[in-house]
Amino acid sequence: MERKLAAILAADVVGYTRLMGVNEAGTLRRLTDLREKILEPLIAEHHGRVVKLMGDGLLVEFASAVDSVACAIAWQDRMALHETDRDTGTKLQFRIGINLGDIIVEGDDIHGDGVNIAARLEGLAQPGGICLSDDIYRHAKSKINARFEDMGEQALKNVADPVRVYTVAVGQSGATAPVPTTEPLPLPDKPSIAVLPFDNMSNDPEQEYFSDGITEDIITELSRFNELRVIARNSAFQFKGQPINFSEIGQRLGARYIVEGSVRKYGNRIRVTAQLIEAETGSNLWAERYDRTLENIFEVQDELVQSIAGMIPEQIEQRAVRRVRSKPTANMTAFDCLLRGRWALHHTSDGVKLAIDFLEQALVADPDYAQAHALLAYAYPYSVFVLGSDPDATTVRAHQHAEKATRLDPTDPEVNAAVAIGFLLSGEHDRADAYSARATSLNPNDHICLYSRALTLAYLGQQSEAMDVFARMAMISPYAQDDVRADGYCDCLYMLGRYEEILDIYRRWQGQLPDFLVQLRAVVEVQLGNQEAAKRSIAEYEASERGKLDPMTFVRAHMRMVKRPEDRERWLEGYRKVGLCNEDDILGLMFSTKKDVC
Repeated sequence: MERKLAAILAADVVGYTRLMGVNEAGTLRRLTDLREKILEPLIAEHHGRVVKLMGDGLLVEFASAVDSVACAIAWQDRMALHETDRDTGTKLQFRIGINLGDIIVEGDDIHGDGVNIAARLEGLAQPGGICLSDDIYRHAKSKINARFEDMGEQALKNVADPVRVYTVAVGQSGATAPVPTTEPLPLPDKPSIAVLPFDNMSNDPEQEYFSDGITEDIITELSRFNELRVIARNSAFQFKGQPINFSEIGQRLGARYIVEGSVRKYGNRIRVTAQLIEAETGSNLWAERYDRTLENIFEVQDELVQSIAGMIPEQIEQRAVRRVRSKPTANMTAFDCLLRGRWALHHTSDGVKLAIDFLEQALVADPDYAQAHALLAYAYPYSVFVLGSDPDATTVRAHQHAEKATRLDPTDPEVNAAVAIGFLLSGEHDRADAYSARATSLNPNDHICLYSRALTLAYLGQQSEAMDVFARMAMISPYAQDDVRADGYCDCLYMLGRYEEILDIYRRWQGQLPDFLVQLRAVVEVQLGNQEAAKRSIAEYEASERGKLDPMTFVRAHMRMVKRPEDRERWLEGYRKVGLCNEDDILGLMFSTKKDVC
């Protein structure tokens, strides 16, 4: 291993991915011509050595700090002159960073902090600009006729100590500083989020394409969530390689939340970390690490993107719910009411009645709020199970809200998901199938869309397919203790006859099982032959609020959800054994028409 002191110049093209997207062959040809006809001769003229080409970038080694700065100034001046006649959107521009440091030489390649700092400085530079470390500046300031500006000490990402940074003005471009500070943007009504470029922590700069690719795909996937305002890629990527000040970035982009992360490749494995930050406070709301093997790099990228993009909106929603809960009722907007109602509906400790009240308030504030109509189409038929509401009356109201929701916003994933569950609860299997399938096609990363699809498949008799969707849903958004989705998952296990697994899930609730699952626990216990345990569960259920409801209303409402006769038989067998219905009831239900059951 050889060490030496050298001046390292790192450069890359600004907006290269965008330029390639516009004209891939033309951009590649232009860049190749520039390297061969201008840049490489210029580097040789200043006694530099091209260490490696990295897609749109170059890493260059100089024995002299003065030569490196002189080369960079000439580089930017010639580029500005060469691209003068091109439109701003098609110009090839470079950012350049230069550092003087101790490096490790390995064959023709170089490594070490000296290289890493140069790369970080390049990220600080403006398009067409140059950033220097303090060591380079001290050697060059008295030997080069140029104007230098002190940026002060900068905390460079993954560099232990702050580095004093200088910019140098170049004749044609006049670029002297990083992206200027602008007036803070107001926060929009929707939750707004910026995804910063994921940091490439690998020693191989060529892995930059992978970290950038993950970032871009996460931006694309988050854009599927209609309730989010996602900052465009070009705006977020201006902060690539720069020190992170979450509050400042949030103000400049109008973002309430920021996603940042890193990618590290080692051998045949890759580790991706991601975290969600509240920009104003710098609070870490969520963080996760993903370790994967690289048998198929593109499948790995898809899996990572779906997992990260699926988790983030739920974390934002939970934060938003906590924030609006602290507001007085008189000040709630339609969006606040929707958040409260949705939370109550999906987390039954708050109650379905409360959800309906909030959703109706949302419609008072905004009668054309499609999501509120859709959630009411779900909540009204669900109230039959929870509140003992009249099935026929709730079905009529649910259909009215479903019709309006799908007319107002037919392409909203959450609208389709909620309407699908409403139709399933009303026994309309074909419509539930169609809307749940549409919801997951519109947003395959949303846990509520996946839940609607899984629940629908389970009650259509396709339990194996449903279990696959439940597994993906749980990966994106694990169950909370008061999560109504656990009810649907256990229903699917019941129809598969996997009773022991249901009890295993219930044991994790550590004696705090909500009453909406106590009845099913009794049915499961009796199917396993645990008569005494079943009796205790029934007694517990009858002591709850739901236990005061008419049991046959519950059973009839449940049976209209079940499409396959064999699944219905399994449920009715359990209900008969625990005493919720008798043989006559079962015969009536088994041989009723669908209209009678509903």
